[in-house]
Formats: sequence, C-alpha cells, structure tokens
Amino acid sequence: MAWALKLPLADEVIESGLVQDFDASLSGIGQELGAGAYSMSDVLALPIFKQEESSLPPDNENEILPFQYVLCAATSPAVKLHDETLTYLNQGQSYEIRMLDNRKLGELPEINGKLVKSIFRVVFHDRRLQYTEHQQLEGWRWNRPGDRILDIDIPMSVGIIDPRANPTQLNTVEFLWDPAKRTSVFIQVHCISTEFTMRKHGGEKGVPFRVQIDTFKENENGDYTEHLHSASCQIKVFKPKGADRKQKTDREKMEKRTPHEKEKYQPSYETTILTECSPWPEITYVNSPSPGFNSSHSSFSLGEGNGSPNHQPEPPPPVTDNLLPTTTPQEAQQWLHRNRFSTFTRLFTNFSGADLLKLTRDDVIQICGPADGIRLFNALKGRMVRPRLTIYVCQESVQLREQQQQQPQQKHEDGDSNGTFFVYHAIYLEELTAVELTEKIAQLFSISPRQISQIYKQGPTGIHVLISDEMIQNFQEEACFILDTMKAETNDSYHVILK
Repeated sequence: MAWALKLPLADEVIESGLVQDFDASLSGIGQELGAGAYSMSDVLALPIFKQEESSLPPDNENEILPFQYVLCAATSPAVKLHDETLTYLNQGQSYEIRMLDNRKLGELPEINGKLVKSIFRVVFHDRRLQYTEHQQLEGWRWNRPGDRILDIDIPMSVGIIDPRANPTQLNTVEFLWDPAKRTSVFIQVHCISTEFTMRKHGGEKGVPFRVQIDTFKENENGDYTEHLHSASCQIKVFKPKGADRKQKTDREKMEKRTPHEKEKYQPSYETTILTECSPWPEITYVNSPSPGFNSSHSSFSLGEGNGSPNHQPEPPPPVTDNLLPTTTPQEAQQWLHRNRFSTFTRLFTNFSGADLLKLTRDDVIQICGPADGIRLFNALKGRMVRPRLTIYVCQESVQLREQQQQQPQQKHEDGDSNGTFFVYHAIYLEELTAVELTEKIAQLFSISPRQISQIYKQGPTGIHVLISDEMIQNFQEEACFILDTMKAETNDSYHVILK
C-alpha cells in the first residue's frame, strides 16, 4: 500500500510560526520527499526518522547542525540506495540555494542578532583531481581567460550582505548573512565536467564536482574564523540544457528497469539537501579586503645627489630560487611547491637537491611528461630567460659634470673619465616601452614612478628628445647612458635625461 505524504516546505514551516522544536526536524522533509508517492518503509528510512530511532542515546550529544542548505535542483534517479546523491546542473544557469536556520531553541545563542559568513566552493569530487587541483584550475584559467568557475547571481539573491569574489580564487565566493532572515543565494557554475577529462576518443564521461559551503561566526577580533557548519553535495555540470537531457535519459532508463531493480535505486528528489562534511582545510578564514587595484608604490622624495629615498620601500622578492646540491629532501619539497610542481612532490618525496640535479633531461621528461618535464628541467638548471634589451646607466655626479665641462674630449666608452671610476647599473627591459623604462629607473632610485614626469634623451647640439616606445626599440644592445635629473616646473616630480 502506497502512502502519499505532503508536508510544507522548510521555509513555509518557519514563516508559519509552528513549534520550533519540531521545526528543526521537519525542515527538510518537503524537499526530501518531492512530489512522488512513497511507501511507509521509505518514509521511515529518511535520515530524520533514523535519528529519532537512534536517539537512545545519540552517538554524539555535542553534535550541532545549526544550518541546512537546500539546492533547488532535482537529484538523479540513477543513483543506488547507499550512494551519495548526484545533481545535474546547466553551465551558467542560476540555481537557488536556500540558507535555513536549523537551530533548536537555545542552541548557539551567541549568534542571535549577528551575521555569519558562508564561503561557497566548487571543488573536485575525485581524489585524483584533488591532488592536482591547483594545476587543473590554472589550466582552466589559461583556456578561459577572464572567466570564473563560480559566480553569485546577485540581482536574484535575497538576504546576502557584502558578496565577494576574489580574482585569484576562481572557484570561491563568499558573503555575510543573517540566520534570522530569509536568505537565498543564486549561484552560477561556468565550467563543465568534461573540461577536466582526458581527451581520447570523444564523448568522454565528465568528472563530478562538489559544491561545498563552510559557515563561520565572528570572533572577538571581528574575524570570521570560528567554524560553525560545513555541508556539500555532488554535482555534474553540462553545457546549456545538457543537464535536462541527462536527467530525462536517466529517468527513461529507470522506467525500463524491473520493479525489483528499481528498489536498488534512490527516488529522484525535487531538491538536493547538502549533507554535513568536514570544513575545507585549505586556509584560515579572515576578513579579506575587497578586490581592487592597489598601488604597489609608496610616495618617496627624491634624495639629493644620489637619489636615495627618505623612506625605504619593501624589499623586492628574490629574483632567483635555484635548487642547490646541499638542499635537504624537506627543503626540496618546499622548492617544488614554490615553483608550481606540487603534483610531483610525492614522486620526489625522498629526493635531496643533489638527487634532483643529477636527473638528465630525458629522466625528467620520462617522469613528469613532456610539458612539465621540460619546465622542471629548466627550473633545476636555473635557466633564466634573456631580456630583450639591456642598457647600462650611471647617475651623473657633480664631480663628473665639472670634469666634462673642463675636459669634454677626454671621455672614454668604458665610463672611465680622467682616471675616475664610475659605477653603472644594468637595466633589463622586456616590453621595450617608455612606461617600463620609467618603472625600472624609479626602482633603481627607490622612488615612485609618479615622481618621474618625463624621460628625455639628449640629442644633437644638446636638445632634449622625448623618449618614446619606438625610440627604446631602436636602442643599441648594452648602450651606456649618464642619468641627469632636473626639477619639473609644476610639481614635486623630476625630469630624467639620458646622456
């Protein structure tokens, strides 16, 4: 005998003001049952009834599941009974996730009247891909420049505060919300599951993803670092309308099965309940600044004589990170991580710097494959890319100016004038633009590029020719210049003259 059980949705129960203790237990039944008819054994097999049966005593009395997240997309009917649900999504389509306050009376009173922070992620379900997640996402970024893996559809969302999407984390979004108010966030997933499969014969099976939500409360310092709850669900993403076709195909396949075979599979629920999981272990969550373009230069005053700044800027990171024969296996592992070879750290677990440096080019290619093998071999040998143009500059001193005025004909190409030794600095140019030259000269003097108004080259008869991109492209390799500075008329900036 079949029973048709129809109960109100979770948010309707909340809004109608029913008994709060019963509300927490019933908040997901409507979504779990959907519109289909079920036997009483199916109803009693639902998680909330299993919890009631095992309540003498509970496994963990301290376990608190304060929130429930409901993805408004149907689960696949082709999932076996004891497997995790699988939900199909269309690429770029907005899907609602309801953020429900599932606390019992008196639970977590410290968040009453306060905001909490939730971080959404789209991550890999397969452990094999989890190990290479950074490389997979970087490859996707190169193939889809300017695109994001996960976005929030802000106009459709309700109750979210300060939504943020870090430009460097394409698969992550975050926002604040008030558990006491209705909150629904609409997400869009822009990658498809087949983008991360090996192309062999066509029609490859797409990889599953996970949508994971981690929620945190505010600590004493105002940072959202205290973990409250995490939940996730398994999804696959198809090209537009592909999810609908896949859902229809699965449904037709199930209709062809015998009643005995159907008993081994879950029914298709109208919505997907995210199940509790461990928090994402990657980083400690703190308030991150809103993404934007911040100037990397501070304002400095050009010093007298040698261009020394009044305030020292932060030292630049080291240009080279060469592996040494004396490097220990632990340090070699860190070097592999820093140089984007995390995929191969397990292969080289016990390798010291000397062991890695003994590998031939063929050895590395055989271990890592052609692309990463060549990259690793070049990194091991410390091969630097040669700059497109190298010039040498020396700041003009009062002593040099006086000597040039007294004996202008006794200047030698090696910078040694009348027995006086002068130090030149190398400037390496890659883009061959006036902007790049300005930045390199400013870096040499430890000042801001904004303090350099114009750069001129001294031409015939002492004229000052404005430096352009085309002029720099016609500079001779390893040309030598004397740098002279001249105060600008309008502001506190300077003109630089190449002699």
